[in-house]
Amino acid sequence: ISSLQVLLELLPQKVGSLFSLNSLREDLGVTHKTISLWVDIFERFYYHFRVYPFQSKLIKSLRKEPKLYLWDWSEVKDEDAKFENMVASHLLKFCHFLFDAEGYKAQLYYLRDRAQREVDFLVAVDDKPWFCLEVKNSFRGIPSSLTHFSKALKIPFAYEVVKEDGVDLIKSNIRIISANKFLSALV
Repeated sequence: ISSLQVLLELLPQKVGSLFSLNSLREDLGVTHKTISLWVDIFERFYYHFRVYPFQSKLIKSLRKEPKLYLWDWSEVKDEDAKFENMVASHLLKFCHFLFDAEGYKAQLYYLRDRAQREVDFLVAVDDKPWFCLEVKNSFRGIPSSLTHFSKALKIPFAYEVVKEDGVDLIKSNIRIISANKFLSALV
């Protein structure tokens, strides 16, 4: 039981980064099967959820590690990770709504390739990219990875969602928008 408590203390620190079961296994000194079972149990009890990388022949994408997010993002101490976690939760709920209410097979992914380019989120419907977005605390310019993936995958809509209020502009076919405005438009 004490190892489970340690695991619960470690998980909020893993939010928004690549989630490695092997790393946790080493930290806790348990077998891979055990840590995998524990993480699956916490996911079934709605403690956390995982977002997996999008697979495509058009990009050399990673095929392994998911990113981890908590359903209760108030446990996350790092403000950047907490903001990303909040957006991830809303996007996942939006995907569930599209499936439950409209019948669309919408899924939440992230984008990452072997060249270490990464975009925080991609929403796909029937495994076709619909929109991607990068989450930032403030607008300092458009990340090159967002431009790269939106062109490489021919994603119809690309967003940079910022924490600042009152931001809404379009640059290079990418919409930079405040989180409060973006999230209120989801459902």
